[in-house]
Amino acid sequence: MRALNQYQSVNRQTSIVDADRHKLIQLLFDGALERIMMAKAQIQAKNIEGKNKLLGKAIEIIGGLRGFLDREKGGELARRLDALYEYMELRLFQANIKNDVAAIDEVVGLLKEIKSGWDGIRPKVLEEGLV
Repeated sequence: MRALNQYQSVNRQTSIVDADRHKLIQLLFDGALERIMMAKAQIQAKNIEGKNKLLGKAIEIIGGLRGFLDREKGGELARRLDALYEYMELRLFQANIKNDVAAIDEVVGLLKEIKSGWDGIRPKVLEEGLV
């Protein structure tokens, strides 16, 4: 198991080093979703410490997504995404306090929807050399 964890860590680090801006944001989405789903499992296993750590990391990652927003160029879309990310952070914080799996599922749904749109623009980003 330790070897698998080390391999995954090296694989993630390599992906980050080789990633363009668009890919980095995709990796943030993946990382947030992974940690949120792991936190949900920790709630079900009644592992409070594990849940706290994972939800804290997910909130940090969503904060990272907020940090990537270009509020000047992004205009109204960036403002709306910022508000949505802030809402997700709040819901995860509430989920952590109350062990609220429904709040976690809500955030997962929102993140997957945004990620789907982001993933969908990847071919256009590459085609137009925007990365």
